Amino acid sequence: MDGITGLAAVIMIFGMPTAVLGMYTFYRVRKLRTEERLAAMQRGVSVPMEPDLSEVAKSRRAGILCIAGAVGYMLTFTIIARVEPDAMMAAAFGAIPFTLGLGYLLDSTLIRRDARAS
Repeated sequence: MDGITGLAAVIMIFGMPTAVLGMYTFYRVRKLRTEERLAAMQRGVSVPMEPDLSEVAKSRRAGILCIAGAVGYMLTFTIIARVEPDAMMAAAFGAIPFTLGLGYLLDSTLIRRDARAS
């Protein structure tokens, strides 16, 4: 169990600053885009607004991301289970985001079908 604790500690030590850096980068890019758009509007240049994603696209994206995350999670703990057999129990928890992802994909399919029927 000590090996998994050490692995989790290393992942958190390197993962937390990376997450904070990612959030700051996202914030900074959005701020720069907004400033660029405002400067263009002040000069009188017409700036096209980026279209929002449809509800179908949002559900599809969430489904794909949940399934990909679940598969990665389960693969990681399956590999760890070669050394520590108890890790297979943790891999089983990957079924939760996997089924959530399937639900999102089903939702996007139903929304698309309802839109065609209308």
